[in-house]
Amino acid sequence: MIATTDADFRFLQQFLYERSAIVLGEDKHYLLDSRLPPVLRRVGSESVSDLVRALRRGDPSLETAVVDALTTNETSWFRDGAPFEALRRHVLPELVAENSLRRCLSIWSAAASTGQELYSIAMLLDAEFPEVASWRLDLHGTDLSTEVIERARTGRFSALEINRGLPAPFLVRYFRREGAHYVIADSLRSRVRFEQLNLVKPWPPRQDYDLILLRNVLIYFDEPARRRVLAAVRDHLRPNGYLVLGTAETPRGLVGGLVAVSAAGATFFRLEQAGDAASGRPAFAQAGAERAMPAGSGAGEASGKEEG
Repeated sequence: MIATTDADFRFLQQFLYERSAIVLGEDKHYLLDSRLPPVLRRVGSESVSDLVRALRRGDPSLETAVVDALTTNETSWFRDGAPFEALRRHVLPELVAENSLRRCLSIWSAAASTGQELYSIAMLLDAEFPEVASWRLDLHGTDLSTEVIERARTGRFSALEINRGLPAPFLVRYFRREGAHYVIADSLRSRVRFEQLNLVKPWPPRQDYDLILLRNVLIYFDEPARRRVLAAVRDHLRPNGYLVLGTAETPRGLVGGLVAVSAAGATFFRLEQAGDAASGRPAFAQAGAERAMPAGSGAGEASGKEEG
């Protein structure tokens, strides 16, 4: 266990909040004990107080290392089951039909971690929606952590990571083995792009999306940050697009202009449209054909940005 003074803990609380909007609670001292020693060794510091003094002097690479250490990127393939069932049976068929003339589809995994969520979408599109093979697909993943984004770009996963929810047929179809690791097919990796993005800082210009996944991120923000991020995400949804949040997250009471729609045990959000209340519009305008998920999918692990 490393010794952390109250003053150092307060500094790190403020440091992390200013850079990520993540609230480091009073009960999170254990995170410093478990996460900071590798950073201390890397920079040659002997104590948290030494590290804090170095941070006060200003060192961008050290700041990045500390933020990366204090934010865990938890993810798995086809996570939680129900949202991916809804995507397969309802959301993606509807979006594919609505974009058939444009022949474009844009999907953003806003807390992509090491890429499993976005690669799951890419596999699903390839396996079950062959009509989009010739479309212009923009499968975009972002994350606060530069380290996990670099890993996502490689498409390289350990056996432990593969075993967290990846269906066996997809392993055979889309991965090749290289030693102790599995590498995703170039045909899929070439269709996705990853970049570092801090959701609570000003965003560079970006397009609108048909589908945005922002799961298990807002629960670690305070209310002002949740409002800002949700409003910005809402404003980047296409008119018939969908937003996916974590099961414990909702825009209700935070931002307007979004309505909930449900199917297959999952809840999504879309832009509110004139006449919604009177039209009796069904949860999803077009239900897709029933599709069975390959065996081994729907692992129960949650994903997204988590803080311990």
